[in-house]
Amino acid sequence: MKNFPEHFKELNVWMEKLGAEIPEAMQGFATLHEASIKSGALDSKTKELIALGIAITVRCDGCISFHVHDALQAGATKNEIAETVSVAILMGGGPSVVYGIEALQALSQYEEQGL
Repeated sequence: MKNFPEHFKELNVWMEKLGAEIPEAMQGFATLHEASIKSGALDSKTKELIALGIAITVRCDGCISFHVHDALQAGATKNEIAETVSVAILMGGGPSVVYGIEALQALSQYEEQGL
């Protein structure tokens, strides 16, 4: 089983390093992320859950690490994350079952840390 909280920390370190190499691109990505996730017609929690569902269906471990973390920070519950996994499985089939399990593992690990 992956250690998702550690994966989250490691990705942040490497994203900073990448930002030092390609600052304009990473600043653009950060601006896009901030604008996309801020509350509007949909609140930030809902947007993080959508991002998590997409992360599962496109099979992105790092994205799962980030969006489970950020969904919890935005106030998502365990049940909301589980239902997000369910919708991702609907849209992504068998591979989404495997990555949905990873999302639940990430949730469990973040909960153990008190997040």
